[in-house]
Amino acid sequence: MQNSESVKLFEKAKQFFPGGVNSPVRAFRSVGGTPVFIDKGKGSHVWDADGNEYIDYCASWGPLILGHANDMVLNSVERTMRNGTSFGAPTRLENELAELILTNNTYIEKIRFVSSGTEAVMSGIRLARGFTGRNKILKFEGCYHGHSDSLLVKAGSGLVTFGNTSSAGVPESVVNDTIVVALNNKEAVEQAFKQFPDQIACIIIEPIPANNGLLLQDKDYLQFLRDICTENKTLLFFDEVISGFRVGFTGAAGYYDIKPDIITYGKIIGGGFPVGAYGASKEIMSSISPEGNVYQAGTLSGNPVAMAAGIAQLTECLKPNFYSELERKTQVLIKGLSKNTKHNFKIFTVGSIFWLAFTDKEHIKCAEDIDAESMKHFKGLYHALLENGVYSGPSGYEVGFMSEAHTIEDIEKTIVGFEKAFAKL
Repeated sequence: MQNSESVKLFEKAKQFFPGGVNSPVRAFRSVGGTPVFIDKGKGSHVWDADGNEYIDYCASWGPLILGHANDMVLNSVERTMRNGTSFGAPTRLENELAELILTNNTYIEKIRFVSSGTEAVMSGIRLARGFTGRNKILKFEGCYHGHSDSLLVKAGSGLVTFGNTSSAGVPESVVNDTIVVALNNKEAVEQAFKQFPDQIACIIIEPIPANNGLLLQDKDYLQFLRDICTENKTLLFFDEVISGFRVGFTGAAGYYDIKPDIITYGKIIGGGFPVGAYGASKEIMSSISPEGNVYQAGTLSGNPVAMAAGIAQLTECLKPNFYSELERKTQVLIKGLSKNTKHNFKIFTVGSIFWLAFTDKEHIKCAEDIDAESMKHFKGLYHALLENGVYSGPSGYEVGFMSEAHTIEDIEKTIVGFEKAFAKL
C-alpha cells in the first residue's frame, strides 16, 4: 500500500492546523501512522491521495446512508446551487424538509434546523433549562453529545458526581451544573434525583450510544428513564444525531417505542452537508425565540443546499424495505466476519450500525466494560484492513456503518479482507 502522497499532505497540513487536522480523531493518534487523505468517493468506495481504493464503512461517520456522491442527492444539490447557496432568509426547502420529517415521525411536532449536531444538542439543553426553569442536567459516562462546554465532562469517582472537565477551557462553574452517572445503573439515576430534587432540567442520553463503542441498552432501562423523568417533571432528551434515520426513519425513539421530550438529529438529515436539528412538542418548542424567550439563531440554519440534500436523501430512506434491506446486508457482513474471527473478538450490532471489539464479554453496556488495553489489538487490525482495502473510522471506539450503496460483492470482499488481516495479526 502506497502512502507517500498522504505523508506529504499530512506534513504540509501540520503547518496550517493544530495536529495537522480539523477534527482530532482524523490525526490517527488512536491507531498510529499517517492519516489517509481521501481524494474522492463514489457509492461504497473511497480513493485516497495515493490512488488506493477502499470499501468504506466510515461513511463520513454515518451521514452517507446512500453512499458517496449519490446521484439523486447531487442532482438536487446542483439544481439548488444554481439558484444561490445561502440567503439568510426563509426558503421553501426548509418547509419541504420539515414536512417530510414531521409527517413521517410522530415523536416530535415542531423542529428547528441548525448547522451541526453539537449546535443542536447545545440548543436543546438551553431549551430544556428554559422550559423547566431548572439549571442542572444529567448525562451518562460513555455518551458523547458534541463539544459544547456543559457536555465536555466525565464522571468522578462516586456513584453520583458532578463531572470533571475533559477539556481545558471549560469553567468549573459550567461543570458544576452537569451531573454524570454510569450507564445502565438505575440506582445512580434514582440517587441523583434524591440528591438534587426539583433541580434537574433534563436527562440526556444517546438511546443507542455509538460514540464510545456500541453500548446497547435494554428497552427496560430506557423506559425506566422515561418513567423517572415523568415522575420528577424532568425532560427526557434523546440525542439521535447518529441513531436518527439510521436504525429506522423514526430513529431509536421509534425502534424502542419510547417518546422523549426533546430529540436532536444531524448527519443523515443533511445528505453529507453540515446540518443538525432539534425537535419536541409544540408546547416545548414554543419556548424558542421569536415565539418564546429561549434564544437561538444561526446565519446558515436551514441552508438551502443542505435542505435540498436532506430532502433527496430522506425521500430515498422512505422507500419500502429500505431499512430492512440495510439490516439484512449488515447481518450478512457480521455473520461472515464472525465465522472467521478468533477468541476474544466480538461484533455488536443494531440495524445498520456495528462495532468491532476485542473482548470476551457477551454484552457491553457501559464505558467501564471496555478494556482500554484491547485497543492495541485494534491498531494492528486497522492497518491490516487498510492494506486489504477496507476503510473505517481510525479508532477502536468508533462504530461502522452500512450504506445502501454497499453490495454483496463489497461484503464478500470485506470478509476476505478480514480473513487476511487476522491471518497477518
